[in-house]
Amino acid sequence: MEQLHGKALSYNNLVDIDASINLISEFNEPTFVIIKHTNACGAASRPTLIQAWKDALAGDPVSAYGGVIIANRPIDRETAEEINKLFFEVITAPDYDDAALELLKSKKNRIILRKKDTAPPAKMFRSLLNGVIEQSKDTKTETAADLKTVTATSPTEQEISDLLFANILVKHTKSNAIVLVKNKQLVGSGIGQTSRVDSTKHAIAKAMEFNFDLKGAVIASDAYFPFADCVELAHKAGITAVIEPGGSIRDEDSIKYCNEHEISMVFTGFRHFKH
Repeated sequence: MEQLHGKALSYNNLVDIDASINLISEFNEPTFVIIKHTNACGAASRPTLIQAWKDALAGDPVSAYGGVIIANRPIDRETAEEINKLFFEVITAPDYDDAALELLKSKKNRIILRKKDTAPPAKMFRSLLNGVIEQSKDTKTETAADLKTVTATSPTEQEISDLLFANILVKHTKSNAIVLVKNKQLVGSGIGQTSRVDSTKHAIAKAMEFNFDLKGAVIASDAYFPFADCVELAHKAGITAVIEPGGSIRDEDSIKYCNEHEISMVFTGFRHFKH
């Protein structure tokens, strides 16, 4: 990182910035992500950066307040004008137009970072009890070739695109994690709940709060569904496609429910399960 403006980085800032960089590195299209307490509260990929920003913010404009913003394209003046309307802690991008940078510097404490092109570390560390534990970083990102359709109904091309987008987001969301996506926009998420059902209910409630129509949306889970309850909740909200790892001894319960209601479900065979 190169800090271009703002106050000194705090511990919380650094943790959120780390989460934002790990997530944004997964996307190739113009994308904005808004992070709050290491989880995405807004994300969208669009043909233009300004539209990506508007749709990322629309996902949860309440949680976005005071958040950490990251983009995978240089920030131009037009996009900066929209971003500047929101109070936020940190913004990171590969670069900034001169006019955009001048505008974003209008808040003296706002942290503006330029991301350098560096390879991410292969290992992760965490302090625990009397020491430190180490593990390899989760570097797996599923593609369409990794998806196994387990239902009579197959996902459409648009649903596959959204399923993969949702699966990236759920990979970087604290478990138990549920993510709802429609047209490559995060429209609801259930984060860090003690029950996967609670995560699903929370994600749907979030989407309803901001008036998203979930008809045709997709749902991603970071671990298998041990019962059909989450799939039923998703279906009743309008969701038409599901992505999950599979691997429960009761997978057939969810598959059966999907088949009875013409929902497509794909298994990845891999649990991300961020802790």
